[in-house]
Amino acid sequence: MAGGHALGLPVARSKATWPDESLDVDALRADGWRPTPFRDVVLKVHQRCNLACDYCYVYTMADQSWRDRPSLMERQTWLATADRMAEHARAHALTAMRLVLHGGEPLLAGADRLTALVHDFRTAFDGICRLDVRAQTNAVLLDEAMLSRLHAHGVTIGVSLDGTASDNDRHRRYADGRGSFAAVDRALRLLGTPRHRPAFAGLLCTVDPATDPLACYESLLRYEPPMIDFLLPHANWSEPPARGTAATPHADWLISIFDRWYDAPRQETSVRLFEDVIALALGGAGRSEQIGLSPVAVVVVETDGAIEQADSLKSTYPGACATGLTVFADPLDAALRHPGVVARQIGRAALCDTCLSCPAHAICGGGHYAHRFRAGDGFRNPSVYCADMLRLIRHVTRRVASDLETRMRTRS
Repeated sequence: MAGGHALGLPVARSKATWPDESLDVDALRADGWRPTPFRDVVLKVHQRCNLACDYCYVYTMADQSWRDRPSLMERQTWLATADRMAEHARAHALTAMRLVLHGGEPLLAGADRLTALVHDFRTAFDGICRLDVRAQTNAVLLDEAMLSRLHAHGVTIGVSLDGTASDNDRHRRYADGRGSFAAVDRALRLLGTPRHRPAFAGLLCTVDPATDPLACYESLLRYEPPMIDFLLPHANWSEPPARGTAATPHADWLISIFDRWYDAPRQETSVRLFEDVIALALGGAGRSEQIGLSPVAVVVVETDGAIEQADSLKSTYPGACATGLTVFADPLDAALRHPGVVARQIGRAALCDTCLSCPAHAICGGGHYAHRFRAGDGFRNPSVYCADMLRLIRHVTRRVASDLETRMRTRS
C-alpha cells in the first residue's frame, strides 16, 4: 500500500469503526478465509456528467472527491488499469472479466477516446481471458454514430431511465431544469432496432414510491429490455430515505411490479432483484449487491488511477471508497486485503446480531452494504430498508411457495 500513500491519496478512515478499524483481516486469513478475485472493474472514464439528477450519489451526497479529480481519464491511466486487470486475471486463472465504462457520464469522453480505450484493453487481454465491456450511460449522447462505434467494438449498453416521461423528468434533468426523457427515448428506440439490439444490456431504474409502479414498469417494457434493475435510492441510518406515512413504501411499490411481472403469461423481461430473491429462497445464489451473501467482486478505478471500493459508498461519508492504492503502484490483489473490500466478501460474518437473528438473512444478506451505514459505528447494522426488504422477501417467497405446492398437488 506504500505506493498509494506516496501519492498522498486518502485512506478510508472516519467515525466508522467497522470494518475500517475493527475487522481483523489477518485473523480471517489465519482461519482459512480467502478472498474472491475481482471479476468486474468499474472504470471512471469521465468524472463529470451532463445531467443533474437530484438523487445522484456522486454529486449530491456525502463524498465530493470528484471535485478534486481530473475530468477525463488519460491514456496512461487506462493502460495501467488494463495491465493491472490482465495481471489479476492471469494470477487467478480467470476465464472472463468485465470492464464497465462509467462516470459521471462515460459518453462525454467521446467515441474516438472510448473505442481507443476498448482496443487497448482488448489488446492487454489477448491470450489471457475473455473481456466483456459494458457502458452504463444516461444515453442522452447515444446517437447512431456513437452507438455504431461502440457496438462495432463489442460494447454493450446499459441505460438509466426512471419510467414515464413525467416521472423520469422529475429527477433526471439537465442542470437548467429540462428533462432528459426525450433524448433517452430516442436512444432507446435506436438500441431497439434489429441492427443494434444485441448491444442492449438493459435498463436501470431507481425506485420512487411517489410514482405509479405499474405505469413505470409498462413504460420500461415498451423498449423490450432484456433486463431491468430496480434500485433502491441510496440512503442510510444517518441520512434515511423519505417514507411518507407508509411503513414500507418501497416494498409496496416493488410488490406491485412483482405481481405484474410474475403473473404475466410469458416472461417479458428479466428483473434481477425478483429473480435473485427466488433463486436465494430456493438455495441458489444472487447476482447483485442488493441482496444475498455472495462475495462482492467489483472494484472501481477513478480518473486519476485511484483504486477504490464500490462507488455507492460515496453516499455514506467522505473518503468511504478510498483504499490508498493506485493502478500505477499497486496490483488489484492489494485491494483484496482492504477491510472494506473484505467486509463485502465474508458473508454472514459481516452481519450484525439483528440480521443473524432474522430468518430471512440468508436471502436478504443484510441488504445493500451502503444502506447499513450509521455514523459512529459503521456498516454492521441492518439495512435502513430492512422493513421493506423483509416485506418484499416474504411476499415473493409466499407466492412462489404457493405455486410450488399447487403444482405438487396437481401432479400427484
